[in-house]
Amino acid sequence: MNNASSALKVAAGIFLTIALITIVVILFISAQEATKTAQNNFSDIQTELSQAAFTVYDGTTISGSQVTNALRKYKDKDQFGIFIATGKNRAGQWYGNVLDNSGMILNPDSRQGNISLTMNEKSAEYVNPSGKFQASIVKDDSNVIRGIKFIQ
Repeated sequence: MNNASSALKVAAGIFLTIALITIVVILFISAQEATKTAQNNFSDIQTELSQAAFTVYDGTTISGSQVTNALRKYKDKDQFGIFIATGKNRAGQWYGNVLDNSGMILNPDSRQGNISLTMNEKSAEYVNPSGKFQASIVKDDSNVIRGIKFIQ
């Protein structure tokens, strides 16, 4: 009788241990899935936030001082170009990388434009701080923002 009671206790202990291990494994797997979902959501939010900085330039009219501020802010951004066409310089000038119409960088190793000329009133590249510019963003085929165009 005593042996049967001990055997039942051992069997119950083994059963409870297996049940506990099973519960832990199930919780671990569901936690992994939740973590993957959270990482994907965080990545999406991060992408949206990084592109949100450029929405102010998407089809809006801004002042020349905002153009020069954007130029200073993004001049050293990797794989990025800023195009400015003024009343004096209708052909325009690229600063940073030169982009084609599809947003592709023509020569990633070259950097264009001299920002100091945008402050010099004698230069054709001069950006009048009170001038009005039509802004638009340039995206590549992957829908990544590669540049901004400012046309007076």
